[in-house]
Amino acid sequence: MNDTRRWRGHVFIGVSLDGFIARPDGDLAWLTNPPGRREHLRAESAQPAESWETFFPKIDHIVMGRGTYDTVVGFDEWPDMYDDKTVIVLSTTLPCETSGVTIVRTLGEAVDLLDGCDAREVYVDGGQTIQSFLRAGLVDEITTCWAPILIGRGRRLFDTIERDVLLTLVGNHTTDLGMVHSTYRVERH
Repeated sequence: MNDTRRWRGHVFIGVSLDGFIARPDGDLAWLTNPPGRREHLRAESAQPAESWETFFPKIDHIVMGRGTYDTVVGFDEWPDMYDDKTVIVLSTTLPCETSGVTIVRTLGEAVDLLDGCDAREVYVDGGQTIQSFLRAGLVDEITTCWAPILIGRGRRLFDTIERDVLLTLVGNHTTDLGMVHSTYRVERH
């Protein structure tokens, strides 16, 4: 879509071991408030993956879809944790004057907005939005945080990728919560 962009697209997302990012109804409790406290092996790596604490502070722009927006506005941290970030929401139904965010109707509008401002590190969030950015070649790095749970059904992270996307592992570690963080660089053909 735009190979002269000055910004980098990043994905950071929690995934169940069977590949889901949410239950069919969008519920994330299995990820945000996992049941029971189990002891897990913590494994360090010479090159750890991104953690939320290293990832989020470097982000200056966030692009998310309507479903993700509807979820995060319910978080206690909204809108405070996004104060120093420009938040762009891809939606055909939200009013353009929605408070605290910029609404765009298409991926092209989002890219034009990012290109037109001083975007450097862009967090792409939400399953459909991630897939759209990936298909357009706008994701440079993906961090998956694999949760130690099988939920059986729900919304898959990579359901509509139409071609192979080659990745190079650049970091990996596990947490005491049993989360396996893996950071990959997206390779260009």
